[in-house]
Amino acid sequence: MQPVQQQQNQQQNQQGKQQSNQQTSQQSESDHEIETDLDSKLPPIDKSLEKNIKYIETTLGNSTDLIIRKFPLGLANDRLIAVLFIDGLCDGSVVNDFIMEPLMQPEGNMLAQLDKKKMDTSNVIQLIKDRALTFSDIHDLSDFNTLFHSLMSGDAILFIDGETSVIAASIRGWRDRGVTETSSENVVRGSREGFSESLRTNTALVRRRIKDPSLWLESRQIGHVSRTDVAIMYIKGLVSEQIVQEVHSRLDNINIDSILESGYIEELIQDETLTPFPTVYYTERPDVIAAELLEGKIAILVDGTPIVLAVPAPFVSFMHAAEDYYQRADISSFIRILRYVGLVISLLSPSFYIAVTTFHQEMIPTQLLMSLAAQREAVPFPAFIEALMMELTFEILREAGVRMPKYIGAAVSIVGTLVIGQAAVQAGFISAAMVIVVSLTAISSFVLPSYNMSIAFRMLRFPLMGLAASFGLVGIFVGCTTIILHLCSLRTFGVPYMTPFGPMIPSDNKDTLLRFPHRFMIKRPRLINQKNIQRETPGSGQNPPKPR
Repeated sequence: MQPVQQQQNQQQNQQGKQQSNQQTSQQSESDHEIETDLDSKLPPIDKSLEKNIKYIETTLGNSTDLIIRKFPLGLANDRLIAVLFIDGLCDGSVVNDFIMEPLMQPEGNMLAQLDKKKMDTSNVIQLIKDRALTFSDIHDLSDFNTLFHSLMSGDAILFIDGETSVIAASIRGWRDRGVTETSSENVVRGSREGFSESLRTNTALVRRRIKDPSLWLESRQIGHVSRTDVAIMYIKGLVSEQIVQEVHSRLDNINIDSILESGYIEELIQDETLTPFPTVYYTERPDVIAAELLEGKIAILVDGTPIVLAVPAPFVSFMHAAEDYYQRADISSFIRILRYVGLVISLLSPSFYIAVTTFHQEMIPTQLLMSLAAQREAVPFPAFIEALMMELTFEILREAGVRMPKYIGAAVSIVGTLVIGQAAVQAGFISAAMVIVVSLTAISSFVLPSYNMSIAFRMLRFPLMGLAASFGLVGIFVGCTTIILHLCSLRTFGVPYMTPFGPMIPSDNKDTLLRFPHRFMIKRPRLINQKNIQRETPGSGQNPPKPR
Protein backbone atom coordinates (compact mmCIF):
# COMPACT_ATOMS: atom_id res chain seq x y z
CA MET A 1 0.00 0.00 0.00
CA GLN A 2 2.78 2.41 0.80
CA PRO A 3 4.48 2.20 -2.64
CA VAL A 4 1.11 2.81 -4.34
CA GLN A 5 0.50 5.87 -2.13
CA GLN A 6 3.99 7.15 -2.84
CA GLN A 7 3.41 6.81 -6.60
CA GLN A 8 0.10 8.65 -6.29
CA ASN A 9 1.75 11.42 -4.26
CA GLN A 10 4.54 11.73 -6.82
CA GLN A 11 1.99 11.92 -9.64
CA GLN A 12 0.06 14.60 -7.75
CA ASN A 13 3.24 16.58 -7.12
CA GLN A 14 4.21 16.35 -10.79
CA GLN A 15 0.74 17.46 -11.84
CA GLY A 16 0.93 20.36 -9.36
CA LYS A 17 4.33 21.40 -10.70
CA GLN A 18 3.07 21.21 -14.28
CA GLN A 19 0.05 23.35 -13.39
CA SER A 20 2.24 25.90 -11.62
CA ASN A 21 4.63 25.98 -14.57
CA GLN A 22 1.71 26.45 -16.93
CA GLN A 23 0.37 29.27 -14.76
CA THR A 24 3.80 30.88 -14.64
CA SER A 25 4.23 30.60 -18.41
CA GLN A 26 0.71 31.96 -18.94
CA GLN A 27 1.46 34.84 -16.59
CA SER A 28 4.73 35.62 -18.37
CA GLU A 29 2.95 35.40 -21.74
CA SER A 30 0.23 37.74 -20.50
CA ASP A 31 2.86 40.17 -19.22
CA HIS A 32 4.60 40.02 -22.58
CA GLU A 33 1.28 40.64 -24.30
CA ILE A 34 0.75 43.69 -22.12
CA GLU A 35 4.22 44.97 -22.96
CA THR A 36 3.80 44.53 -26.70
CA ASP A 37 0.08 45.21 -26.86
CA LEU A 38 0.52 48.69 -28.24
CA ASP A 39 3.01 47.61 -30.86
CA SER A 40 1.28 44.39 -32.00
CA LYS A 41 -1.99 46.14 -32.88
CA LEU A 42 -0.38 48.76 -35.11
CA PRO A 43 -0.64 47.95 -38.83
CA PRO A 44 1.99 49.09 -41.35
CA ILE A 45 1.61 52.45 -43.08
CA ASP A 46 -0.59 52.06 -46.15
CA LYS A 47 -0.07 53.74 -49.53
CA SER A 48 -3.61 55.11 -49.37
CA LEU A 49 -3.67 58.52 -47.75
CA GLU A 50 -7.33 58.24 -46.78
CA LYS A 51 -6.80 54.89 -45.05
CA ASN A 52 -3.89 56.25 -43.01
CA ILE A 53 -5.78 59.35 -41.91
CA LYS A 54 -8.88 57.31 -41.07
CA TYR A 55 -6.79 54.95 -38.96
CA ILE A 56 -5.14 57.82 -37.07
CA GLU A 57 -8.50 59.48 -36.41
CA THR A 58 -9.98 56.20 -35.17
CA THR A 59 -6.98 55.43 -32.95
CA LEU A 60 -7.11 58.89 -31.37
CA GLY A 61 -10.86 58.66 -30.89
CA ASN A 62 -11.56 61.55 -33.30
CA SER A 63 -9.87 63.92 -30.85
CA THR A 64 -10.69 67.54 -31.54
CA ASP A 65 -7.11 68.73 -31.03
CA LEU A 66 -5.89 66.69 -34.02
CA ILE A 67 -5.50 69.14 -36.91
CA ILE A 68 -5.54 67.67 -40.45
CA ARG A 69 -5.04 69.73 -43.61
CA LYS A 70 -5.17 68.10 -47.07
CA PHE A 71 -4.30 69.79 -50.37
CA PRO A 72 -3.28 68.67 -53.89
CA LEU A 73 0.32 68.17 -54.94
CA GLY A 74 1.49 68.12 -58.55
CA LEU A 75 0.53 69.66 -61.90
CA ALA A 76 -2.48 67.47 -62.49
CA ASN A 77 -3.64 67.69 -58.86
CA ASP A 78 -3.83 63.89 -58.90
CA ARG A 79 -1.90 63.40 -55.63
CA LEU A 80 -2.80 64.64 -52.21
CA ILE A 81 -0.57 65.64 -49.33
CA ALA A 82 -1.76 65.88 -45.72
CA VAL A 83 -0.26 67.70 -42.75
CA LEU A 84 -1.19 66.43 -39.27
CA PHE A 85 -0.29 67.90 -35.90
CA ILE A 86 -1.67 68.21 -32.38
CA ASP A 87 -2.98 71.65 -31.53
CA GLY A 88 -1.12 73.00 -28.51
CA LEU A 89 1.95 70.83 -28.99
CA CYS A 90 3.03 72.39 -32.30
CA ASP A 91 3.63 76.01 -33.19
CA GLY A 92 0.75 76.75 -35.57
CA SER A 93 2.41 79.80 -37.12
CA VAL A 94 5.48 77.74 -38.03
CA VAL A 95 3.24 75.13 -39.69
CA ASN A 96 1.56 77.81 -41.77
CA ASP A 97 4.71 79.73 -42.75
CA PHE A 98 7.24 76.95 -43.27
CA ILE A 99 5.18 73.91 -44.32
CA MET A 100 1.93 75.05 -45.89
CA GLU A 101 3.29 78.05 -47.79
CA PRO A 102 6.27 76.29 -49.50
CA LEU A 103 3.98 73.46 -50.62
CA MET A 104 1.11 75.74 -51.72
CA GLN A 105 2.83 78.44 -53.75
CA PRO A 106 0.90 80.80 -56.05
CA GLU A 107 2.37 79.40 -59.27
CA GLY A 108 0.82 75.97 -58.80
CA ASN A 109 3.08 74.42 -56.18
CA MET A 110 6.59 73.13 -55.67
CA LEU A 111 6.33 70.17 -58.05
CA ALA A 112 4.86 72.41 -60.75
CA GLN A 113 7.91 74.67 -60.59
CA LEU A 114 10.22 71.67 -60.68
CA ASP A 115 8.41 70.29 -63.72
CA LYS A 116 8.97 73.60 -65.52
CA LYS A 117 12.69 73.23 -64.79
CA LYS A 118 12.65 69.70 -66.26
CA MET A 119 13.73 68.13 -62.96
CA ASP A 120 13.02 64.56 -61.91
CA THR A 121 10.03 64.52 -59.54
CA SER A 122 9.74 60.77 -59.03
CA ASN A 123 11.20 60.84 -55.50
CA VAL A 124 8.65 63.23 -54.00
CA ILE A 125 9.66 62.74 -50.38
CA GLN A 126 13.31 63.55 -51.01
CA LEU A 127 12.38 66.60 -53.06
CA ILE A 128 10.13 67.95 -50.32
CA LYS A 129 12.86 67.51 -47.74
CA ASP A 130 15.50 69.10 -49.97
CA ARG A 131 13.49 71.91 -51.58
CA ALA A 132 10.53 72.79 -49.36
CA LEU A 133 11.16 72.17 -45.68
CA THR A 134 13.69 74.43 -43.99
CA PHE A 135 13.81 72.69 -40.62
CA SER A 136 16.99 71.33 -39.14
CA ASP A 137 15.31 68.31 -37.48
CA ILE A 138 13.54 66.27 -40.19
CA HIS A 139 13.34 62.48 -40.14
CA ASP A 140 11.50 59.70 -41.93
CA LEU A 141 8.96 57.44 -40.24
CA SER A 142 8.12 53.98 -41.52
CA ASP A 143 5.64 52.62 -38.93
CA PHE A 144 2.76 53.85 -36.82
CA ASN A 145 4.59 53.16 -33.57
CA THR A 146 7.19 55.88 -34.16
CA LEU A 147 4.59 58.02 -35.92
CA PHE A 148 2.30 58.24 -32.90
CA HIS A 149 5.26 58.95 -30.63
CA SER A 150 6.42 61.81 -32.87
CA LEU A 151 2.88 63.14 -33.22
CA MET A 152 2.31 63.16 -29.46
CA SER A 153 5.73 64.72 -28.91
CA GLY A 154 4.79 67.80 -30.92
CA ASP A 155 6.05 66.96 -34.42
CA ALA A 156 4.18 67.78 -37.62
CA ILE A 157 3.55 64.72 -39.82
CA LEU A 158 3.44 64.90 -43.62
CA PHE A 159 1.62 62.14 -45.53
CA ILE A 160 1.85 61.83 -49.33
CA ASP A 161 -0.66 59.76 -51.22
CA GLY A 162 0.97 56.68 -52.71
CA GLU A 163 3.98 56.69 -50.35
CA THR A 164 4.56 54.38 -47.38
CA SER A 165 7.20 56.65 -45.88
CA VAL A 166 6.20 59.66 -43.76
CA ILE A 167 8.05 62.89 -42.97
CA ALA A 168 8.18 64.21 -39.40
CA ALA A 169 9.25 67.82 -38.80
CA SER A 170 10.19 68.80 -35.27
CA ILE A 171 8.36 72.08 -34.55
CA ARG A 172 7.46 71.57 -30.93
CA GLY A 173 5.98 74.75 -29.57
CA TRP A 174 4.15 74.06 -26.33
CA ARG A 175 4.29 76.60 -23.55
CA ASP A 176 6.36 75.83 -20.48
CA ARG A 177 7.03 77.61 -17.19
CA GLY A 178 10.39 78.89 -18.34
CA VAL A 179 13.56 79.28 -16.31
CA THR A 180 12.62 80.70 -12.91
CA GLU A 181 14.08 80.72 -9.43
CA THR A 182 13.63 77.58 -7.36
CA SER A 183 11.29 77.86 -4.38
CA SER A 184 12.71 74.95 -2.33
CA GLU A 185 16.47 75.64 -2.58
CA ASN A 186 16.95 79.33 -1.94
CA VAL A 187 20.44 80.78 -1.60
CA VAL A 188 21.85 84.14 -0.55
CA ARG A 189 24.70 83.95 -3.03
CA GLY A 190 24.67 82.01 -6.25
CA SER A 191 22.65 81.36 -9.37
CA ARG A 192 18.91 82.00 -9.35
CA GLU A 193 18.18 79.66 -12.27
CA GLY A 194 16.15 76.54 -11.74
CA PHE A 195 15.15 73.63 -13.92
CA SER A 196 11.82 73.69 -15.75
CA GLU A 197 9.46 70.98 -16.97
CA SER A 198 11.04 70.88 -20.45
CA LEU A 199 13.72 68.24 -20.89
CA ARG A 200 15.55 70.14 -23.64
CA THR A 201 15.62 73.31 -21.55
CA ASN A 202 17.12 71.39 -18.65
CA THR A 203 19.85 69.80 -20.74
CA ALA A 204 20.71 73.22 -22.17
CA LEU A 205 21.03 74.70 -18.67
CA VAL A 206 23.57 72.02 -17.79
CA ARG A 207 25.52 72.47 -21.02
CA ARG A 208 25.74 76.21 -20.39
CA ARG A 209 27.83 75.43 -17.33
CA ILE A 210 29.92 72.57 -18.72
CA LYS A 211 31.08 73.49 -22.22
CA ASP A 212 33.02 70.32 -22.81
CA PRO A 213 32.48 67.75 -25.59
CA SER A 214 33.00 65.01 -23.00
CA LEU A 215 29.58 65.80 -21.54
CA TRP A 216 27.53 63.01 -23.09
CA LEU A 217 23.75 62.80 -23.28
CA GLU A 218 21.83 59.56 -23.85
CA SER A 219 18.04 59.40 -24.15
CA ARG A 220 15.36 56.74 -24.09
CA GLN A 221 11.61 56.38 -23.62
CA ILE A 222 10.26 54.65 -20.51
CA GLY A 223 6.63 53.72 -19.96
CA HIS A 224 4.45 51.66 -22.31
CA VAL A 225 1.67 54.26 -22.32
CA SER A 226 3.29 57.58 -21.36
CA ARG A 227 6.53 56.97 -23.34
CA THR A 228 8.27 59.54 -21.19
CA ASP A 229 11.61 60.86 -22.42
CA VAL A 230 14.35 60.08 -19.91
CA ALA A 231 17.94 61.27 -20.41
CA ILE A 232 21.16 60.56 -18.57
CA MET A 233 24.12 62.94 -18.60
CA TYR A 234 27.69 62.21 -17.57
CA ILE A 235 31.19 63.38 -18.35
CA LYS A 236 33.10 60.77 -20.29
CA GLY A 237 36.48 60.20 -18.70
CA LEU A 238 35.35 61.26 -15.21
CA VAL A 239 32.53 58.81 -14.59
CA SER A 240 33.07 55.17 -13.73
CA GLU A 241 32.00 52.90 -16.58
CA GLN A 242 30.64 50.36 -14.08
CA ILE A 243 28.27 52.96 -12.65
CA VAL A 244 27.16 53.95 -16.16
CA GLN A 245 26.41 50.33 -17.01
CA GLU A 246 24.56 49.91 -13.71
CA VAL A 247 22.39 52.95 -14.42
CA HIS A 248 21.60 51.67 -17.93
CA SER A 249 20.77 48.22 -16.53
CA ARG A 250 18.39 49.57 -13.89
CA LEU A 251 16.64 51.89 -16.33
CA ASP A 252 16.28 49.08 -18.88
CA ASN A 253 14.70 46.84 -16.23
CA ILE A 254 11.90 49.33 -15.56
CA ASN A 255 8.67 47.79 -16.86
CA ILE A 256 5.82 50.16 -16.12
CA ASP A 257 3.01 51.80 -18.05
CA SER A 258 3.83 55.42 -17.20
CA ILE A 259 6.49 57.71 -15.73
CA LEU A 260 4.88 60.97 -14.60
CA GLU A 261 7.68 62.33 -12.40
CA SER A 262 11.28 61.57 -11.51
CA GLY A 263 10.06 60.09 -8.22
CA TYR A 264 8.97 57.01 -10.19
CA ILE A 265 12.52 56.57 -11.46
CA GLU A 266 14.01 57.23 -8.03
CA GLU A 267 11.93 54.53 -6.38
CA LEU A 268 12.49 51.98 -9.13
CA ILE A 269 16.30 52.29 -9.32
CA GLN A 270 17.22 52.82 -5.65
CA ASP A 271 19.39 50.20 -3.97
CA GLU A 272 17.30 49.69 -0.84
CA THR A 273 13.56 49.97 -0.32
CA LEU A 274 13.38 49.09 3.39
CA THR A 275 15.15 52.20 4.59
CA PRO A 276 14.00 55.72 5.45
CA PHE A 277 17.22 57.23 4.07
CA PRO A 278 17.34 58.38 0.44
CA THR A 279 19.99 56.80 -1.77
CA VAL A 280 19.25 58.95 -4.84
CA TYR A 281 19.92 62.68 -4.68
CA TYR A 282 17.62 65.18 -6.36
CA THR A 283 17.70 68.93 -6.92
CA GLU A 284 16.14 71.72 -8.97
CA ARG A 285 19.38 73.68 -9.43
CA PRO A 286 21.49 73.37 -12.63
CA ASP A 287 24.65 74.50 -10.83
CA VAL A 288 24.29 71.65 -8.32
CA ILE A 289 23.88 69.08 -11.10
CA ALA A 290 26.93 70.54 -12.89
CA ALA A 291 28.95 70.16 -9.69
CA GLU A 292 27.74 66.58 -9.27
CA LEU A 293 28.74 65.74 -12.84
CA LEU A 294 32.20 67.20 -12.26
CA GLU A 295 32.64 64.80 -9.35
CA GLY A 296 32.04 61.83 -11.63
CA LYS A 297 28.34 61.30 -10.94
CA ILE A 298 25.47 60.68 -13.36
CA ALA A 299 22.43 62.93 -13.77
CA ILE A 300 19.02 61.50 -14.72
CA LEU A 301 16.60 63.98 -16.28
CA VAL A 302 12.91 63.22 -16.83
CA ASP A 303 10.68 65.17 -19.20
CA GLY A 304 7.81 66.94 -17.45
CA THR A 305 9.47 67.65 -14.09
CA PRO A 306 12.06 70.15 -12.80
CA ILE A 307 13.48 67.57 -10.39
CA VAL A 308 16.74 66.05 -11.65
CA LEU A 309 18.30 62.97 -10.03
CA ALA A 310 22.00 62.37 -9.37
CA VAL A 311 23.70 59.06 -8.55
CA PRO A 312 25.63 57.79 -6.64
CA ALA A 313 24.40 59.76 -3.62
CA PRO A 314 26.33 59.16 -0.36
CA PHE A 315 25.12 60.56 2.94
CA VAL A 316 27.32 63.67 2.86
CA SER A 317 25.70 64.82 -0.40
CA PHE A 318 22.42 65.42 1.44
CA MET A 319 24.17 67.61 4.03
CA HIS A 320 25.75 69.97 1.49
CA ALA A 321 24.16 73.02 -0.10
CA ALA A 322 25.11 74.87 -3.27
CA GLU A 323 26.00 77.98 -1.30
CA ASP A 324 28.73 76.10 0.60
CA TYR A 325 31.02 76.48 -2.40
CA TYR A 326 30.18 80.12 -3.11
CA GLN A 327 31.04 81.42 0.37
CA ARG A 328 34.48 81.48 1.96
CA ALA A 329 35.72 78.22 3.42
CA ASP A 330 35.48 79.35 7.06
CA ILE A 331 31.88 80.55 6.66
CA SER A 332 30.87 77.36 4.86
CA SER A 333 32.52 75.18 7.51
CA PHE A 334 30.72 77.02 10.30
CA ILE A 335 27.36 76.60 8.56
CA ARG A 336 28.02 72.89 8.01
CA ILE A 337 28.78 72.40 11.71
CA LEU A 338 25.48 74.11 12.49
CA ARG A 339 23.72 71.67 10.16
CA TYR A 340 25.12 68.62 11.93
CA VAL A 341 24.26 70.15 15.32
CA GLY A 342 20.73 70.79 14.08
CA LEU A 343 20.55 67.19 12.85
CA VAL A 344 21.44 65.86 16.31
CA ILE A 345 18.99 68.21 18.02
CA SER A 346 16.12 67.37 15.67
CA LEU A 347 16.71 63.64 16.14
CA LEU A 348 17.48 63.34 19.85
CA SER A 349 16.12 66.30 21.81
CA PRO A 350 12.57 64.92 22.48
CA SER A 351 13.85 61.45 23.36
CA PHE A 352 16.63 62.89 25.55
CA TYR A 353 14.09 65.04 27.44
CA ILE A 354 11.84 62.00 27.94
CA ALA A 355 14.71 59.83 29.17
CA VAL A 356 16.09 62.43 31.59
CA THR A 357 12.75 63.43 33.11
CA THR A 358 11.56 59.82 33.41
CA PHE A 359 14.63 57.79 34.44
CA HIS A 360 17.61 60.08 35.08
CA GLN A 361 16.41 63.00 37.20
CA GLU A 362 19.81 63.09 38.94
CA MET A 363 21.32 64.52 35.73
CA ILE A 364 19.17 67.65 35.99
CA PRO A 365 20.37 70.59 38.19
CA THR A 366 18.31 71.00 41.33
CA GLN A 367 16.80 74.38 40.48
CA LEU A 368 15.82 73.24 37.00
CA LEU A 369 14.44 69.98 38.37
CA MET A 370 12.23 71.88 40.82
CA SER A 371 11.00 74.13 38.01
CA LEU A 372 10.18 71.15 35.78
CA ALA A 373 8.43 69.38 38.65
CA ALA A 374 6.28 72.45 39.29
CA GLN A 375 5.34 72.68 35.61
CA ARG A 376 4.46 69.01 35.37
CA GLU A 377 2.49 68.95 38.62
CA ALA A 378 -0.85 69.57 36.86
CA VAL A 379 -0.04 67.59 33.68
CA PRO A 380 -1.99 64.29 33.68
CA PHE A 381 0.15 62.53 31.04
CA PRO A 382 3.64 61.03 31.21
CA ALA A 383 6.43 62.76 29.30
CA PHE A 384 6.25 60.30 26.38
CA ILE A 385 2.53 60.87 25.73
CA GLU A 386 3.07 64.59 26.18
CA ALA A 387 5.89 64.68 23.60
CA LEU A 388 4.01 62.37 21.22
CA MET A 389 0.94 64.62 21.19
CA MET A 390 2.99 67.73 20.56
CA GLU A 391 5.12 66.16 17.83
CA LEU A 392 2.10 64.77 15.98
CA THR A 393 0.30 68.09 16.28
CA PHE A 394 3.24 69.98 14.85
CA GLU A 395 3.69 67.49 11.99
CA ILE A 396 0.00 67.86 11.11
CA LEU A 397 0.27 71.65 11.17
CA ARG A 398 3.42 71.59 9.05
CA GLU A 399 1.82 69.33 6.45
CA ALA A 400 -1.31 71.49 6.43
CA GLY A 401 0.86 74.57 5.87
CA VAL A 402 2.47 72.92 2.85
CA ARG A 403 -0.90 71.97 1.28
CA MET A 404 -2.62 75.28 1.96
CA PRO A 405 -2.49 78.23 -0.46
CA LYS A 406 0.92 79.85 -0.65
CA TYR A 407 0.10 83.13 1.05
CA ILE A 408 -1.66 81.69 4.10
CA GLY A 409 0.17 78.38 4.55
CA ALA A 410 3.14 79.76 6.49
CA ALA A 411 0.93 81.98 8.65
CA VAL A 412 -1.39 79.09 9.54
CA SER A 413 1.45 76.75 10.51
CA ILE A 414 3.24 79.30 12.70
CA VAL A 415 0.17 80.92 14.28
CA GLY A 416 -1.53 77.56 14.74
CA THR A 417 1.50 76.15 16.56
CA LEU A 418 1.78 79.14 18.87
CA VAL A 419 -1.94 79.28 19.63
CA ILE A 420 -2.32 75.54 20.20
CA GLY A 421 0.85 75.34 22.28
CA GLN A 422 -0.11 78.26 24.50
CA ALA A 423 -3.68 76.97 24.93
CA ALA A 424 -2.42 73.46 25.76
CA VAL A 425 -0.08 74.84 28.46
CA GLN A 426 -2.84 76.93 30.01
CA ALA A 427 -5.24 73.98 29.91
CA GLY A 428 -2.72 71.77 31.69
CA PHE A 429 -2.33 69.18 28.92
CA ILE A 430 1.40 69.75 28.47
CA SER A 431 4.20 71.60 30.25
CA ALA A 432 5.90 74.74 29.01
CA ALA A 433 9.25 72.93 28.86
CA MET A 434 7.82 70.43 26.38
CA VAL A 435 6.68 73.27 24.11
CA ILE A 436 10.24 74.62 24.12
CA VAL A 437 11.72 71.19 23.30
CA VAL A 438 9.31 70.51 20.45
CA SER A 439 9.75 74.00 19.01
CA LEU A 440 13.54 73.69 19.10
CA THR A 441 13.28 70.27 17.44
CA ALA A 442 11.05 71.58 14.65
CA ILE A 443 13.25 74.58 13.93
CA SER A 444 16.39 72.40 13.87
CA SER A 445 14.84 70.06 11.29
CA PHE A 446 14.59 72.97 8.84
CA VAL A 447 18.36 73.43 8.92
CA LEU A 448 18.92 70.34 6.76
CA PRO A 449 19.20 71.38 3.08
CA SER A 450 17.70 68.12 1.75
CA TYR A 451 13.96 67.71 2.28
CA ASN A 452 13.88 63.92 1.97
CA MET A 453 16.77 63.52 4.44
CA SER A 454 14.91 65.79 6.87
CA ILE A 455 11.83 63.55 6.55
CA ALA A 456 13.97 60.48 7.32
CA PHE A 457 15.13 61.91 10.64
CA ARG A 458 11.62 63.14 11.43
CA MET A 459 10.39 59.56 11.04
CA LEU A 460 13.17 58.11 13.21
CA ARG A 461 12.40 60.57 15.98
CA PHE A 462 9.29 58.64 17.03
CA PRO A 463 10.86 55.16 17.59
CA LEU A 464 13.68 56.85 19.52
CA MET A 465 11.07 58.51 21.75
CA GLY A 466 9.54 55.09 22.41
CA LEU A 467 12.95 53.60 23.30
CA ALA A 468 13.68 56.53 25.60
CA ALA A 469 10.33 56.09 27.38
CA SER A 470 11.01 52.35 27.83
CA PHE A 471 14.73 52.13 28.62
CA GLY A 472 15.99 55.67 29.18
CA LEU A 473 19.41 56.66 27.87
CA VAL A 474 20.23 53.00 27.24
CA GLY A 475 17.37 52.83 24.72
CA ILE A 476 18.63 55.99 22.99
CA PHE A 477 22.12 54.49 22.78
CA VAL A 478 20.79 51.26 21.30
CA GLY A 479 18.62 53.16 18.82
CA CYS A 480 21.49 55.41 17.66
CA THR A 481 23.79 52.40 17.30
CA THR A 482 21.18 50.65 15.16
CA ILE A 483 20.81 53.72 12.95
CA ILE A 484 24.58 54.01 12.47
CA LEU A 485 24.94 50.32 11.65
CA HIS A 486 22.07 50.58 9.18
CA LEU A 487 23.67 53.61 7.52
CA CYS A 488 26.98 51.77 7.19
CA SER A 489 25.23 48.80 5.55
CA LEU A 490 23.64 50.87 2.79
CA ARG A 491 25.06 51.31 -0.69
CA THR A 492 24.20 53.68 -3.49
CA PHE A 493 24.97 52.18 -6.91
CA GLY A 494 27.76 50.11 -5.42
CA VAL A 495 29.33 52.97 -3.43
CA PRO A 496 29.25 52.77 0.40
CA TYR A 497 26.61 55.16 1.69
CA MET A 498 28.77 56.58 4.49
CA THR A 499 31.87 57.23 2.39
CA PRO A 500 34.31 58.85 3.21
CA PHE A 501 33.56 58.12 6.90
CA GLY A 502 33.11 54.41 6.42
CA PRO A 503 35.37 53.34 4.86
CA MET A 504 37.54 56.16 6.14
CA ILE A 505 39.30 58.03 3.33
CA PRO A 506 41.31 60.93 4.82
CA SER A 507 41.89 62.66 1.47
CA ASP A 508 38.12 62.87 0.83
CA ASN A 509 37.35 64.35 4.26
CA LYS A 510 38.29 67.83 3.06
CA ASP A 511 34.68 68.33 1.95
CA THR A 512 32.56 66.63 4.63
CA LEU A 513 32.13 68.11 8.11
CA LEU A 514 34.33 71.04 7.10
CA ARG A 515 34.97 72.56 3.71
CA PHE A 516 38.62 73.21 3.06
CA PRO A 517 39.59 76.07 0.70
CA HIS A 518 39.35 75.20 -2.98
CA ARG A 519 43.12 75.18 -3.40
CA PHE A 520 43.35 72.20 -1.04
CA MET A 521 40.56 70.14 -2.63
CA ILE A 522 42.69 68.98 -5.54
CA LYS A 523 41.17 65.49 -5.89
CA ARG A 524 37.71 64.15 -6.58
CA PRO A 525 36.00 61.56 -4.32
CA ARG A 526 37.96 58.36 -4.78
CA LEU A 527 35.19 55.76 -4.52
CA ILE A 528 32.97 57.65 -6.99
CA ASN A 529 35.68 58.48 -9.50
CA GLN A 530 38.67 56.22 -10.06
CA LYS A 531 39.79 57.30 -13.54
CA ASN A 532 40.52 61.03 -13.37
CA ILE A 533 40.91 61.85 -9.69
CA GLN A 534 42.89 65.06 -10.18
CA ARG A 535 40.54 68.04 -9.99
CA GLU A 536 43.00 70.88 -9.60
CA THR A 537 46.70 71.51 -10.03
CA PRO A 538 48.49 71.73 -6.65
CA GLY A 539 49.28 75.34 -5.81
CA SER A 540 46.57 76.69 -8.10
CA GLY A 541 45.29 80.17 -7.40
CA GLN A 542 46.88 83.30 -6.03
CA ASN A 543 49.30 82.65 -3.19
CA PRO A 544 48.79 84.68 -0.01
CA PRO A 545 51.22 87.62 0.28
CA LYS A 546 54.27 87.02 2.41
CA PRO A 547 54.86 89.29 5.41
CA ARG A 548 57.60 91.88 4.94
